[in-house]
Formats: sequence, C-alpha cells, structure tokens
Amino acid sequence: MSRPRTLRRGFTLVELLVVIAIIGILVGLLLPAVQAAREAARRMSCSNNFKQIGLAIHNYHSAFKQIPNTMTGTAKTWTGANTTYNSNRLYLSYLVSILPQMEQQGLWDEISNTSRESAATGGIMPSQVTNGEWPPMGPCPWVTQYPPWATEVPTYRCPSDPSLHISIGKANYAASLGDSFDYAWWGGKNENGFWNNGSGSGDQFDETWMATRAQAANRGFFWPRLETRFRDTLDGLSNTIAAGEICTSRGTREVKSDYVRRITSMTPTNSHFATPLNCKEGAHIDPDRPAFYAPGATISSGINNGRGGRWGDGRPAYTAFQTILPPNSASCARSNSDNTYSIYTAGSHHSGGAHVLMGDGAVIFMTDSVDTGDLTQDTVVRDGGMNLGGAQSPYGLWGALGTRATGETIEEQLNQ
Repeated sequence: MSRPRTLRRGFTLVELLVVIAIIGILVGLLLPAVQAAREAARRMSCSNNFKQIGLAIHNYHSAFKQIPNTMTGTAKTWTGANTTYNSNRLYLSYLVSILPQMEQQGLWDEISNTSRESAATGGIMPSQVTNGEWPPMGPCPWVTQYPPWATEVPTYRCPSDPSLHISIGKANYAASLGDSFDYAWWGGKNENGFWNNGSGSGDQFDETWMATRAQAANRGFFWPRLETRFRDTLDGLSNTIAAGEICTSRGTREVKSDYVRRITSMTPTNSHFATPLNCKEGAHIDPDRPAFYAPGATISSGINNGRGGRWGDGRPAYTAFQTILPPNSASCARSNSDNTYSIYTAGSHHSGGAHVLMGDGAVIFMTDSVDTGDLTQDTVVRDGGMNLGGAQSPYGLWGALGTRATGETIEEQLNQ
C-alpha cells in the first residue's frame, strides 16, 4: 500500500523579507530602551557617589567640628627654592580634606606625609624642592608631576561624564560658593592666609576692607579659606546647596563643559557690578550652535586646565560653582586668569539638569529650567552695586538655595 506524498513548502522571498523587517523594527525599538536603561544606571551611580560625598562631609564635621574647607592646605612658604613645589599655597579643594572619610586612606597618607618618592623622578630638579622630596600636603595642585594630583578617585567621577579625553585627575562634584562672585575665587584670604589682596612676602597682615568685602559676597555653604560650621547655615541644611555636579572639559568648546576667558563686560565699575546675563549671552556664544562657544571665544585649554580638570584644586574653575546661572549654562572669567571675577555653573551629561547635594546630605536632580530670577541684576557686593551685603538673592529659587543665611523662604518641595 503506497502512502500519499506530502508537499513541503519553504519560505517565500516576500515572507523572509517581512520577518527580517519585523526583527529590524524590534531591534530598533529595543536599542534606545537599552541605552536609556544604561544611562539610568549611570545616573543612579552618579547620585550614589554624591551621597557618599555628603556622608563624608557629615562625618568630617562630626570629627573636626567644621565643614571641610575648600582652598585649604599649607600657606605660601618663603624658604626653599620654589614656593610652588614646597607648599600648596592654600589651593587644595574640599575633596582632598574628605579623602579619609571616602575610604581613600592610602591616598591621604601619601598626600599628608613627606613623599618617599624623590621629586626629581617627576622631572623636578632636586634644587627646586627641599631635600629632593615632595612636602607634606603636596605642592600646588597644578603640579601634575606629583603623583596624587594625577590620580583619579573613582568616587569623584560621574559615570555619565565621558572619559575619552586627555585630562588627568578629573572630578565632577563641585563645592557651592553661593550666589555672588566678588572675591569668591579665594574667599578674601591670600596665599599666606591673611585678609589681603596681595600674596607677596610683605602682604602678611590683615586689611579690614578685604575682610568686610569678602564677608558681604561669600554667601555659600563653602567659604574658601575660612572655617565654617553647620551652625553657620541659618537657612537650614535642607534648604542650602552644599555641592553640585559639573561637566569636565573635553576640549570640544561645549558651553556646559568648558569655560570662556576674557569676558571684559564682567568687569565691575564704581557704580555698577557685573551682571550674569553678560556671561549667559553674548558674542562668545555661537549663534548657530548655542550649546557651543563661538569660534573667536578664548577657551581654557591644556591637559588639566579645563573645567573639572584638577580634583585637588579648590579654585572655582576646577571644583566649585555658583548658584547664579542655571545648570548647563556658560561659565565665564573676566580675564585670562583663574583668579578673577568669574561665574561657573553646575552641569551634567544627564538629560535636562544636574544633581545637587543639599547640606543635610540629600541628593536632588535640579533641572536647567530652575527659576533664576533676574539675571540682569548685579550680584551681591559690599558696595557699588544694586544689591548690597545681606540682600536676598536676586536669582530666584536657584540663588536662594545657594545662600546659607539670608532668610529666603523656600516653598518648593525639592526631594519629592
């Protein structure tokens, strides 16, 4: 008995193409979701790093009864061959101070003690340093021949910030200096530790005018080169920003990652202090690509001279910011110097804003659409501007969150 023969059909070309098209569509839908999930994980890790920094600040305060200072270290020395190599001239950031609380005891021990490694092995001549060794607390933080300053601390880096660029010793978590910039780059104290505008051997005395001028404008959680405590934050730790996320420079002239120099319109006069709008807008911004600086703008450059390029350097260009312009805005310096009137902003490579650390340790995502008030108003100064010392912040919610003791009422629920 013969069995009936069964015909077997294969896929037609049309059916195969349909299947391939469906698979392609599904992959196209899946890849963005995978990328979004990866960024969400990076953002969560970035936030967790900030929480560790907040906990370290509180543990530091418990141990030493003060907030870890920024722009700290050893005063400028007048003995030895080179002041830059034989002291750090009070330029160290708060990130150096909290190393033991960040479980970086080994790195702290290397910094806080005389280095066993000869400085000459880093290209420094033996005659330039005392006994041919690095001093306790290291040289100035821009001396990258000193190994700790070239070391990257993983917890000081946000995973969302690209790492494919040549800078060394980067950091993404910056101290908040408040809502003004008059002498905010050093807090009013010189490299010798005195209230003085000069830093020479003859400037080792206090000047009243400098102390009162610095007091009027240094309104943030951190006051460079001055000891502060939680009790000084009269507005409340939960209402005051302690630190903020920043982008590190990639050398791409991106507004949120680089800072522009020689913005002379920020120069104060006797009757009018410089206004933040001169930094946010102007010829230094590319009109065709507003997220980038114009081709003619002078941008910081060099292996570790860019924004966030020196985790050990406490100056605003590297590890600080002000609550003036909203996150991801431009950062500007009046001249070609890092020690000058300047505005530096928070920023990130997350979509729509950046993380901030509140004084009580809470981490909040602040959008770049946050209320910044009237950016045509002068920043607060002792005299010569619209807003004198003690005035409430002219820069809306963002400015109010940056001040520690000016009595603004915060009505928004920030951590919901």
